[in-house]
Amino acid sequence: MKNIKYLLLSAILVAFTACSDDDYDYNPAPEPLPELTAGSVDFSKYVAVGASFSAGYTDNALFIKAQENSFPNILSGIFANVGGGAFTQPLMKDNIGGFVMGSTVAVAPRLYLDLTGASPAPKLLNAVPTTQLTEVLSGPFNNYGIPGAKSFHLGIPGYGALNPYFGRMASSASATVLGDAVAQNATFFTLSEIGGNDVLAYATSGGTGIYQLGNLNPATYGSNDITDPNVFAASFSAAVNALTSNGAKGVVTNVPYITNLAHFTTVPHNPLSPANPAFGPQIPMLNSIFGALNQIFAVIDPSRVIVFSETAASAVVINDESLTNIAPQIAGALNASPTFPAFIAQFGLPPQAAPLVANLLASTYGQARQATAGDLLVLPSSSVIGTVNMASVAALMAQGLPQQLAGQFSVEGVTLPLADKWVLIPSEQANIKAATDLYNQSIAAIADQKDLALVDFKGILQTATETGFSDGDFIFTTKLVSGGLISLDGVHLTSRGYSLMANEFLKAIDAKYGSNFVAAGYKAKPGEYPTNYNPALR
Repeated sequence: MKNIKYLLLSAILVAFTACSDDDYDYNPAPEPLPELTAGSVDFSKYVAVGASFSAGYTDNALFIKAQENSFPNILSGIFANVGGGAFTQPLMKDNIGGFVMGSTVAVAPRLYLDLTGASPAPKLLNAVPTTQLTEVLSGPFNNYGIPGAKSFHLGIPGYGALNPYFGRMASSASATVLGDAVAQNATFFTLSEIGGNDVLAYATSGGTGIYQLGNLNPATYGSNDITDPNVFAASFSAAVNALTSNGAKGVVTNVPYITNLAHFTTVPHNPLSPANPAFGPQIPMLNSIFGALNQIFAVIDPSRVIVFSETAASAVVINDESLTNIAPQIAGALNASPTFPAFIAQFGLPPQAAPLVANLLASTYGQARQATAGDLLVLPSSSVIGTVNMASVAALMAQGLPQQLAGQFSVEGVTLPLADKWVLIPSEQANIKAATDLYNQSIAAIADQKDLALVDFKGILQTATETGFSDGDFIFTTKLVSGGLISLDGVHLTSRGYSLMANEFLKAIDAKYGSNFVAAGYKAKPGEYPTNYNPALR
């Protein structure tokens, strides 16, 4: 054993001494980067067309620093290394965000991360915007990212009167977004996130709109409706045709599944904790109240049974408009029950009030059920769940209920089912996905037909949701506040997220047009961009 020991030691020493100082470099020089080339693209005149992401919208507002950190502005700075020209944006007047009409706040300022409470939370900046709603700037501009713009909005004459973000930069009262962008005679363009707003308003409103499948007249659409896929395809094709009419090259993006965004994934379906002193002690009484209804639900549809747990978090009660309205059956069963008058007596109501209460319960719970993991609660619902709906209180009092009892039956998500606007039920999510998939089929086909680069924004967001999206230095997720990608409004990106987006554009440009921005080291460094802005920034 001793001989083996020393033989091993000898071999190690020989191996070590064989590596002299001349042979081993402790600080190897980095591999030289290739010389930057633009490939087949002329970047001398870059124009960005899109919606809020192109504008740099973040934390529920548009403001100067965010615009300066928009992905088109980041790209323009990089393009400058290969002959890219000036890039002019319609900057807001401040870092507050929002608009005023005269001295009246017309659009709220940005959100900031409030760190003073028990846990960090988004809060509205306590400041008055200085950007006038009717202000008109002198162009021309390079960034036509218009927050709120849907696909068919790009070609509407006079759209500036409908959208102040375009109104302040439109070349004339009758101008179109696409017309003004094309007039810049760009040599290169990005056409990004077109289609997102065609489903976003439907989603953020809890699916209160209509999927306008088969309706080819967008003039008849409501503001929260989903755009018909054929209308989208025609609008997107028209935009691409116009932007490439002079031979310009460009990049387009597909549409992500917006239900992956933090706006739809942050609030759990079961936020009602028995440890909450405002809820826990009420559980026995609540289960007693719903017990009368559950006997009816168990016969008609057991999935509607409502039970609150005394040991685990419970799901909120929601109104599901896709369910058959069984109000008549509820009213009939309660009115026919010989024990119902005694049941309502525990609330201090006389027996003659039984028909009134039966009808009120029927109208309230005719389409009610508890939420499941398949339901998505929108972010603003977090400030509503568990609060007393005063409009409901007034309505119940008008029906003859005492104020205290009216309040007990008006607790959002508990005794008062959450309204449609707070929840995306599975059928509404299916509408969003169906439209998005058809939009993306059109985008891919048009990009291929026109030989344009394509950024798979859908894939990026999906990866960020499932496993985290790595750029080499950071792992981005879609979690609110902590994920790094999604800003405080739960929908738009952080400035760091926009820098990541810029890099994904560069990768797509390199792959399609033979440039080498990424290989040559010309890309954004996400660590140099913020995820949140200080509330002192004005």
